Amino acid sequence: MNAFHSLIDGFGTALTPLNLLWAAVGVLLGTAIGVLPGIGPAMAVALLLPVTYGLEPTGAFIMFAGIYYGAMFGGSTTSILLNTPGESAAVVAAMEGHPMARAGRGAQALAAAAIGHFAGGMIGTLLLVALAPTVADLAVGIGAPDYFAIMVLAFVAVTSVLGSSRVRGLASLLIGLTIGLVGLDQMTGQQRLTLGSLQLADGIDVVIVAVGLFAIGEALWVAAHLRRTSADAIPVGRPWLGRKDVRRTWKSWLRGPLIGFPFGAIPAGGAEIPTFLSYVTEKRLSEHKEEWGKGAIEGVAGPESAASASAAGTLVSMLTLGLPTTAVAAVMLAAFQQYGIQPGPLLFEREPDLVWGLIASLFVGMVLLLALNLPLAPLWAKLLRVPRPYLYAGILFFAAVGAYAVGGEPADLVILLAIGLIGFGMRRYGLPVLPAVIGVILGPNAEQQLRRALQISDGGIGGLVDTPFSVTVYGLIVLIVAWPLLSKALTKAKARARSRDGGA
Repeated sequence: MNAFHSLIDGFGTALTPLNLLWAAVGVLLGTAIGVLPGIGPAMAVALLLPVTYGLEPTGAFIMFAGIYYGAMFGGSTTSILLNTPGESAAVVAAMEGHPMARAGRGAQALAAAAIGHFAGGMIGTLLLVALAPTVADLAVGIGAPDYFAIMVLAFVAVTSVLGSSRVRGLASLLIGLTIGLVGLDQMTGQQRLTLGSLQLADGIDVVIVAVGLFAIGEALWVAAHLRRTSADAIPVGRPWLGRKDVRRTWKSWLRGPLIGFPFGAIPAGGAEIPTFLSYVTEKRLSEHKEEWGKGAIEGVAGPESAASASAAGTLVSMLTLGLPTTAVAAVMLAAFQQYGIQPGPLLFEREPDLVWGLIASLFVGMVLLLALNLPLAPLWAKLLRVPRPYLYAGILFFAAVGAYAVGGEPADLVILLAIGLIGFGMRRYGLPVLPAVIGVILGPNAEQQLRRALQISDGGIGGLVDTPFSVTVYGLIVLIVAWPLLSKALTKAKARARSRDGGA
């Protein structure tokens, strides 16, 4: 019950007029940005990160949380109306939502998505309240070898899950780790990869890296493939659901969080996997299989609920372990560091007002999301008609202003452009961006934990695997790496068995 008492105190923080204003601003900005094709919540948070330097930390993070949830809902809007996901977690929403919109049921699809986000977010945040303090208490006893093992797990999992191949995921991770090495060695004071530049001696700010890879890289990529004709959004009235639709969707709304929350809390690439799993689950359990592929409302409700619960799950790992499992969590972790706050097991003790105010604001943000977005859906649909040249010119401008605000140095703009060109090249060759961002943020910390573990064991490699926790984590890593090979071997063995049975 201690967690729920703390949550009540958190509501006292979140429900102040100023923090309510930041939550509403975050939800509106997040939804508006999420609706626009190609701009996901990670880019939104990265762009607005420098703008919030003047805010006190609690208000800034409450706004970031609103942006996160709002952008996820906005991505579903553009998926349903344009068949163009605003962000990766909304890909599945297009599979059934767009056929519904073409059949004149776009309002019902948007309502199923909005209520799904509300239900998934509420259930996921309740699980966050119940589990996060327990995870934090357990994490207090974790030592340097355990932390290093967790970070290796994050590196391996994110490179294995994302992208078209493991090699591309690993290449992206190495790019991030290399950028993270730039600057002075924390233990020896020697310069690394600075090219003799004093500007690079302090390292490259994580905000500049995030804005460069997400905003500049995406803008350059879109500019290189800009279509002169803009897609026309399907008109939509005020979203509503009839009794028949509610009977078909309420179970999907409740099943989604059971799939989404666990995947959000582990380093498995965010909401993409649970949304697909939810889609497959709903399809198998549906009593209306003939509608799938033509506009089954369960195929919108379940995945959207799973996506929202996954967002709550990501906060468990980030707040209790300092481990980002999605691009948004990685950028939010950078925001914590900018304020001099280090997420981890002691965060709940050192910054209780901030943490519980942030968690309470998630409940407030969910209510605001539902109350604001159901009536404003027709307005969001009109935003889809903004010409892309104007849209991405604005993004480049705000990205440059934000990067300059970080240090006030003109050289930061040159670094921003260089990182943006790297982001453009990554998109050109199919390298996922998230492993690079996680490499930049976790790389220096992983190096520090590795050195501490080796110092404790007097340089012995065995010191990295001298605890039951680290051995368990490395076992998971071996399973993740070996699973595709085992899966292929099992498939071939089954095929040979079938051919023998057929021959007999």
